Amino acid sequence: MTTVFIIHGAYGNPEENWFLWLKEKLTEMGCVVFTPTFPTPKDQSLDNWLKALKPFEGYIDEDTIFVGHSLGSTFILSVLEKLSKKVKGTFLVAGFIGPVRDSRDTMNRINSTFCDRNFKWDKIKGNCGKFVLINSDNDPYVPLEIAENVSRPLGVPLTIIRDAGHFNKDSGYTRFPELLDMIEDLISSGQVK
Repeated sequence: MTTVFIIHGAYGNPEENWFLWLKEKLTEMGCVVFTPTFPTPKDQSLDNWLKALKPFEGYIDEDTIFVGHSLGSTFILSVLEKLSKKVKGTFLVAGFIGPVRDSRDTMNRINSTFCDRNFKWDKIKGNCGKFVLINSDNDPYVPLEIAENVSRPLGVPLTIIRDAGHFNKDSGYTRFPELLDMIEDLISSGQVK
């Protein structure tokens, strides 16, 4: 049975954007879906997010798929780095490492424990069967040149969706059928079309 974790980003929660819609669709397909809540912006740190995920660790196995949005994607990279097992796949939506576009630098300050470090890319790649990186050509926070900071070390091309903004409700993303199709492809064939 496939287990899917949907991980929200900074200033986010599991009930925003397309997360509940995706959870409903995947549950209808027979997946077990977890949408943990992580502390943000108060008490937001990599250590506190890892503590929040700890109760779910027993559900992570070779049939697990991670889906992360924004900082949730960065967090998943840290989770993969620490695993002692390989998961089926990971979908990083508007993923990044390092600083994002942030005129007041507020996001970069609260994201620093997630981003300002050296990632163990070989371990991350070894602990995941398939990566899909989904970005927009007009993301106000994560332009494509920032997304490339994840794409390059993973050796995975960006899947670019035009005019999708930050894939959030403000960009019109309360449903995400393209992502659902990609997850279905991975579950049914082990490949993403």
